[in-house]
Amino acid sequence: MTTPAPVAGAGAVDAYAKLAELGLTLPKVAAPVASYVPAVQSGNLVYVSGQLPFVDGKLPQVGKVGAEVSVEEATGLARLCALNALAAIEALVGLGRIVKIVKVGGFVASAPGFTAQPAVINGASDLFAAVLGEQGRHARAAVGVSELPLGSPVEVEVIAEVA
Repeated sequence: MTTPAPVAGAGAVDAYAKLAELGLTLPKVAAPVASYVPAVQSGNLVYVSGQLPFVDGKLPQVGKVGAEVSVEEATGLARLCALNALAAIEALVGLGRIVKIVKVGGFVASAPGFTAQPAVINGASDLFAAVLGEQGRHARAAVGVSELPLGSPVEVEVIAEVA
């Protein structure tokens, strides 16, 4: 992985240094599970397809949050989704070009009666803020759904502004 410098004038945080400081490394971009690409750029926006919490190509857990998966476990899975989203941005344009994470969409496979979706998606939001500082703060939706692909408990999509 190359480590381009933050874009001059963009007020960019050194995301690579923050990842290292947090003890994190970007994974390989997750292979799409259907007919789509991991991320596309249109103008100054990068749209990242929904990312599952893959680790080495596998889901570490499956099931519904509030039943088979705890809130704490799901929060960690949302963090993995965010790390995978950063990997997709890195592969397309490089983290040094991020001006702002604009919007995060979080989907939580929820057991009946489960209503703590925002707490789960905080795992992703908190990772973006930890890695990108103020540039990682974003608008967001946290939605409960009945099922997600491959039985994943969590999925996260991202829109990022780039220079």
